[in-house]
Amino acid sequence: MKQDQFQSLMMPVMKAIDGKAIDQQLADDLNREFPPQGDTFKAIETACHAGIEAGWMCAHGDEGRRFGRVVKPVPETCNLSVDVVQLKDVVGPHHSHPAGEVCLTMPVSPEAKFDGMGAGWCVNESGSAHSPTVSNGEALVLYLLPGGEINFTR
Repeated sequence: MKQDQFQSLMMPVMKAIDGKAIDQQLADDLNREFPPQGDTFKAIETACHAGIEAGWMCAHGDEGRRFGRVVKPVPETCNLSVDVVQLKDVVGPHHSHPAGEVCLTMPVSPEAKFDGMGAGWCVNESGSAHSPTVSNGEALVLYLLPGGEINFTR
């Protein structure tokens, strides 16, 4: 799996998000269209593990908290960035989402939760903020940001 292949894999998801409000309805739609037991979810999960192993995904950080942007927000990606984080029993840095955030939780440990949620899609609406938390083990979290916008609290 190479970065350009990963971007192509993400295109159906990016197109499903394009032009929609970043809200609970979008999370419901994504969970219905790309459920954890579905082919797209499994392909994304497999690709994330392959990208991490290849060294181009989650290339920054340290044990328990690795991260990296793998798709830039450009017109070809519906102006969405894609970042992936690998978190293990950690509370990440507080940040806000000026235009919202669409997250895909992929538990590595069977009981792992991201912000209290297991496998699947969740949405943080425009203007929301949080300290991303993974509990009960390790999870990969893929998140899409309109315009790539994220503001870390100092």
